[in-house]
Formats: sequence, C-alpha cells, structure tokens
Amino acid sequence: MEIRYNGKKMKIDRGLKVSEAFKEDIEKNKYEVVGCLYNNEYRNLETEIEEGTNISLIDISSKEGMKIYIRTIVYIMSKAFEKLYPKEKVMVEYQLGNAMFCKCEDLPITEQFINSLKEKMQEIIDKDLKIIKVEMTREEAEEFYEENDTSKGRLQFNFEENKIVYMYYCEKYYNYCYGVLANRTGVIKRFDIVKYEDGFLIRYPSSKNPTVLPEFKETKKLAWALGEFEKIHSVLNVNTVYKLNKAIEEDRIKDVIMLAEALHEKKIANIADEIAKRKNVKMVLIAGPSSSGKTTFAQRLGIQLRLNGLKPVTISVDNYFVERQDTPRDENGEYNFESIEAIDLKLFNEHLVKLLNGKEIEMPEFDFHEGTKKYNGKKLKLAEDEILVIEGIHCLNDKLTSQISKDQKYKVYISALTVLNMDRYNRISTTDTRLVRRIVRDYQFRGYSALNTLNTWHKVTEGEQKNIFPFQEEADSIFNTSLIYELSALKKIAMPLLQEIDRDYKEYAEAQRLIHILKYFREIPNEYVPTNSLLKEFLGGGTFDLH
Repeated sequence: MEIRYNGKKMKIDRGLKVSEAFKEDIEKNKYEVVGCLYNNEYRNLETEIEEGTNISLIDISSKEGMKIYIRTIVYIMSKAFEKLYPKEKVMVEYQLGNAMFCKCEDLPITEQFINSLKEKMQEIIDKDLKIIKVEMTREEAEEFYEENDTSKGRLQFNFEENKIVYMYYCEKYYNYCYGVLANRTGVIKRFDIVKYEDGFLIRYPSSKNPTVLPEFKETKKLAWALGEFEKIHSVLNVNTVYKLNKAIEEDRIKDVIMLAEALHEKKIANIADEIAKRKNVKMVLIAGPSSSGKTTFAQRLGIQLRLNGLKPVTISVDNYFVERQDTPRDENGEYNFESIEAIDLKLFNEHLVKLLNGKEIEMPEFDFHEGTKKYNGKKLKLAEDEILVIEGIHCLNDKLTSQISKDQKYKVYISALTVLNMDRYNRISTTDTRLVRRIVRDYQFRGYSALNTLNTWHKVTEGEQKNIFPFQEEADSIFNTSLIYELSALKKIAMPLLQEIDRDYKEYAEAQRLIHILKYFREIPNEYVPTNSLLKEFLGGGTFDLH
C-alpha cells in the first residue's frame, strides 16, 4: 500500500506497525526515537499503519519527543515503586528544571530507598520490556478496577461519553497516562534518582542536549513557591482534576474559587507589606513569562502598596527601545526585540537615576510604526510617597537597572506555576496552562486564532528560556498566579478554538494534545470568576480595564 514518510511517497506491506516498517531508521537515528507523527497526530510506535497515512518519526531532540521520554521515565518509576512498595503511594508533584519532584505519603526517603528505586528502574530498562497501549470497553475497565482495587486512570470514568478506556501495560503492570508513551523501556538511556527535600527527583536530559544529564541547578525560591501552593491545595482537597470535578459536581466550587482568590489577595498583600518594610526601596521590578497575568498583578499590587502609604507610578520599558536601525538581529537576520540590547539602557538608567534623585524627566513615547522615540512633553517627577513600578521581561536582570543600587530595588517573579495533577502520576505542565491562557486572550482581545498562537508559541518560549528563567532566583518574591480552577473556566472558550484546527496543519498535533487535557475538566460558568480575579485578564469583563 502507498503512504507518505517524511513527506515522500513510498510503498510498504499491509499490516505493519510503525516500529516494524521503519525499524532500520529507528535503530540508525542519532537520538532515541520515542514516537511518531501519524497524520499530524502524536502516536505510539506500535500504531498499525493504514493506507494513505503520512508518517514522520519523533526523537528526543524535539520538545514533544522529550515529553514522551519524561512520561516513560515516570511510568517506569511508578512500576518500580509498586514492585518495591506495593502498599505505599507515590505522587508526582511538579517539575524543577530538568527534574520531576516526587513525594511518598508515609515512606521515609533514605539512601537505601533511593538506591533500591534506581536499581529496580535500571533493571526494568535493561530488560527492554514492551509497553503496550491497552484499549478496554467501559465495562471491561470497571471489572478491571474492581479486581485490582486501583485508582489509576479513574478520571476516565468522570465522563459518560468515554466509552473506551486506555491503559498502558508492561509485564503485569497497568497504569494510565494521558499522553503518548514510548513503546519499550529500553529507550531510556539517561536518568538519575536523587534525594531532594522531603522527596526525590527524577532527573533527565533536555531536548537541546539529549545525550547529557545536566547538572542539577537548585531553585530554592521556585521550589518553595510550588511547595507552598501544593500544601494549600492538599488542604482544600483539590490537588487533582478528579477532586476538582467532584467539587464542581457537588456544587462546592464557589468555595474553592473564593479560597483560591483569597490566597492570591493574601500573597499580594504580603509582598506589598514586605516592600513597605524596606524603607530604601523606590522601585518594584516585575518579570514573568507570557500569560502569567503581569498586568493584573501590577494593578492589584498597586492597590496594596497604596494601603501601605506608597503611591505606584508606572514606567513602560517599551518606550525605551533603541532606534530601529540600532536594534540587534537574531541568527536569521530578523530584528530581535526581546534582546536586552534592544533597550536603550543608557537613557533608561539616566532617567531612573534622575527620578530617584527627585529630578524631573521628559518621558519618551516609542513610535513602533516609525521605529523611533518621540518626546511629546510628558513630564515625570517622583514625589516622596511615590514608588516606581516597572514591568517587563528583563526586569530581573540587573543589567536593565545597572545604575540603581540593590537596596533601592525590589524584584518580583510571577508565573502560573501549576500544581494541579490529573492523578498521582500525571501532572499538568505550567507551560500548557499558560498556553491555554494565551490562546483565549489572543482570540478575545487581539483577534488571533488558536492556529496563530500555536504557530508562534515556540518563539515565545525560546525568548523566555534566554531572558526570564535564568534570572528567576534573583527575585525577592515569587508570586504564583495559577488558580486551581482556571482550566475549568477557560475550557468553554479554548476548546472550540482548538477544535477549529484541522489535520492539514502541523499545529493539529499540539491542538489535539491540549484538547485531550481540557476534555477531562468539567466547565464552570464565567460569572463564577470574581471581577478582580487575575483570570479576568484572559476571560475579559474584569474590574481592571486592561484591553
């Protein structure tokens, strides 16, 4: 039969699986092949090939390939853990750099525990066991759950329309995974297990350098912020999607929303109190990745600062771009507006020094159409009770404010650090939550389709890797803008936008992956979201006029 492989027509025998048809290419590939794009959809290598199919292989040098690699390591860890400690429970909590943090409920994490788990995982990997995707009818699955007394994958029963239930099977071990897994355990070549805080880390390489296990860089402030939220959501008893859906079904969701929003307000008030305590601080610098909710956060922080007797004055870094002809270019020769060198650092710092010394400045306004700064007579002078609030991607980088002494600056890093899990083994990525937020906002307020947002997202995340994440530990405070209920609120708008993307577009695979996540969330009405919520920056209709 005829198919397309890497865009070229070819003939193969009927009845072959992807792993069989391209066995030689898989073995010869520079990096481990862990999946495939099958008609623009992410699939396991054991997928049987049908006529007219378009196929390309996915290895671990791609972002999706590395996601499959990580899911497979987590699956192997859970299999090893169950073999060693059949009566105990382990929870995959959150990602810290190139590592996944896990915790056990009642098991002390000793050196013996680490060595035993690592050895058992290596044993499973060395056996190169097959990982098989098993399809069950709803009735078969219910019988399976009763016989095995397990909660794995119970989320699939939340929805009546799920007539088929999927599990992954490997040598007498079943577990659910909402994404694609590799087809065998032997593809895992590089990993490590190390003790960390009150749990352990599963370490793995990055897609940029997949043959090397990078040195673990501790992010204590980030870990603390994630741990704090995880504990609070455990107290609320909504640390998984299953429990969140239960709260919606049992009409308890309004309480969950009020508590989540109250937590945000309390944290913002604490940051404002901390700024007010530091008498020398005259400048608050806010940075965070795309769709973190920086604009609403700055507005709400401003209110809390005023309660502390400080009047916020906002300066936009965007007005300090260098002239168009001086803008640095990227490797493709295109203007790189995200580089710190795209900012007129000399003028920006001159103006900051003058303002902090009580002098008046004339503010520039950047004309993006003409690519030049213009002066329209807008003057600014800082009063004794006023404080500068500056928001931008480079705000944590001291190079932006090099002429200002450290004691005059207070840096805040904000991001939607998701701590909600599908279940004990399947976590929801922070990046995915921000991407759904951005899809909704781009459609609502910028007139962009989900296709456009997905098409440009890789550039956004590349800029964040260079300009924001390396500086997050420089922050005086980290504010987690995630809300435990947000995907339930965003689903109604995001789902149809993603469903519009058809199979002919390369973004279809990513759209389907997000649909697969969102389908597990029960919807909540927009009106349940308070008007001052940070989520209104994306949904619209909020207290703060942001658009």
